[in-house]
Parts: sequence; C-alpha cells; structure tokens
Amino acid sequence: MEQDESVAVCYRHPDRETGISCTRCERPICPECMITASVGFQCPECVRTGAGTGQHPRASQPRTLAGGSVAADARLVTKVLLALNVALFIAVQTAGDRLTADLVMIGQWPHDSFYLPTEGVAEGQWYRLLTSAFLHQEIWHIGMNMLGLWFLGPPLEAALGRARFLALYLLSALGGSALTYLIADPAAPSLGASGAIFGLFGATAVLMRRLQYDMRPILVLLVVNLVFTFTWSDIAWEAHIGGLAFGAVIAYALVHAPRERRALVQYGTCGAALLVIVAVCVLRTLALTG
Repeated sequence: MEQDESVAVCYRHPDRETGISCTRCERPICPECMITASVGFQCPECVRTGAGTGQHPRASQPRTLAGGSVAADARLVTKVLLALNVALFIAVQTAGDRLTADLVMIGQWPHDSFYLPTEGVAEGQWYRLLTSAFLHQEIWHIGMNMLGLWFLGPPLEAALGRARFLALYLLSALGGSALTYLIADPAAPSLGASGAIFGLFGATAVLMRRLQYDMRPILVLLVVNLVFTFTWSDIAWEAHIGGLAFGAVIAYALVHAPRERRALVQYGTCGAALLVIVAVCVLRTLALTG
C-alpha cells in the first residue's frame, strides 16, 4: 500500500501519523518520540545534541517555532516593554495631567480647555496611536495590564523570537488604537496597553492551537476579560477588539507560515497589517476633517 504523502508521519516511526513537529528541526514526531521543551516539543536527536552539532542540518541552528533565533533570555523584550510602561506611568504621576494630554489617543480636539485646537490624530499627531498604548493613569489599570503582559509575554516571546514578538505587540497596540480612532467618539481620550494585551491573548490562543495544547484555560481567561470589556464602564472596547483581531491574525501567519516561504508570509502579513492601520487612519482623518 502506498503512503499518502499529504499525511505527516513520524520520521522515526513511518507507520504512525502525527500532527506534531519538533520545534527545533521541524521534523514530524509521534507522541512516543516527542520530548517536552520550554516551548512545544523536540525530537530525541535535537534534545541529545542540545544547541550543538546534531546530524540534521537545522539542529545546529536552533530556531523558535516561528523561525526566530533562540535567545538566552526569552523574557528580554517583555521586560523592556514592561519597564517602558512603568517608567511612563511614573512620569505621568510626576508631571501631572499635562503629559497625559500630550500623549493620550484622541481623534480630534474636543471642546475642553485642557486641549488645544490643533491636538488629535486628525490634526496629524499620529504618534498618539502608539504613545497612548504605553500610557496609564491609575495604579489598578497599569497593574492589570502589566500582569497580563508578564503572564502572556514570555511564552510568546520564546515561541516567536524577539523581533517577531515585538512586531506582534506593537501592531496589536496600533490595531487597537486604529479601531478606536475609526468608530469611537473622536473627542473621547483613550489610553492603556489593553489593545496590545488583547493581541497577546489572541496570539496565545493561536499558539496553543498550533501546539495542540488544551485551549480551555486561555479561552476561559479571554472570555472573562471580554465580559469585563463590555460590562465595565469607561473601557474602550474598540481597542480590545482591534488588538485581539490583529494579534490573532498576525500570530497565525507567524506560526503557520510554510518553511519555504516563511519570511515572505511573515513580513508580508506584518506589512499588510500596518497598511490596513494606515488606510483606516487616513480614511477616518478625511472623514473628520473633510
């Protein structure tokens, strides 16, 4: 009987079909052969050779599940992002509301003496789409967001690699801000890292699906957060939904890109996401100022 080449089989046991691959060399492995690693599973050869000189050509160049370089500190970018959020929070507490007014996401100048008539994304201050994602005023607000970042960030950073994880985080933040700018009240200020955090939620769900993990814990946590999103007053739900959508789409491209066209698919998806954000902002600006 001929073997169906469309079905992956364990490279050590050709009679066993499998949907799991070694996260280092990407060869298919069955449950008997897979060995739990910090992220996903590895085959016996990659575990035996460690970071060194195995027989397989890819084993000598360890890569993350998404093709990124394996770093010694898989939390470095997470730590830097957390530090930036905390530093800006301290700056806001020190400098007062004027700094918040300069960095918060606001579509167009509201009729309030606290803002100048030339402020807002519609007036060309597009940097607010990103600076607002690092801005917090209340201790509970930054506490919840940074807890989410510390919980979700390291596993994603280890699985994607530093550069891909950073791209995921920033594009999720911008996606949340863009949706807020598109449909929310342009005179309502919005701030916080929640859009980026929801992007990490979406990416975590995609990653767990890719690794065939039990998705119930992350789905329950996501549902709980969505309930808070739509029931708690003064929450910019647009940022949460925008970040979630962008994070899930980008993560899917990062972890499911075929090895032969990995860079094209990954860079192309991130570039397309950025173009969508720019297009949304241009159209909304024309609608507000035209």
